[in-house]
Amino acid sequence: MKALKIIVIALLVYAGIVTAFESLIGYFQPAQPGSTIALTTFDSSGTPHDRVVSKLESDGQLYVAANHWPRAWYHRALANPKVQATIDGVKRDFRAVPVTGEEHDRVQSAHPHGLVFLFLTGFPPRYFVRLDPPQ
Repeated sequence: MKALKIIVIALLVYAGIVTAFESLIGYFQPAQPGSTIALTTFDSSGTPHDRVVSKLESDGQLYVAANHWPRAWYHRALANPKVQATIDGVKRDFRAVPVTGEEHDRVQSAHPHGLVFLFLTGFPPRYFVRLDPPQ
């Protein structure tokens, strides 16, 4: 019974660490010229929502990744793929395309996360969106 209590307490402490880290990074995540972009997604009523995300490039394509458990921006981009991205101070229109299969594996291997990051974020699944020019 004592071992079970220790395990439960350890899991609760770990959940607290993940929650605190995710909350703080969501609040304090800085925009770093060249490595981040401000992604604007739109909800079902057309209201814009901005989120700073890391800019990833692979094989001449532009990607962003849902790297954390909070990922409302990702679900909005899937529901309404007409998004905007502010890159180096210039806002442009894009079409968000979900990435799967070999393309996902290629981008994942080109931009891996370290074990410390994965631990602090609670080992979330990682999803990619390719930002294509609008059609």
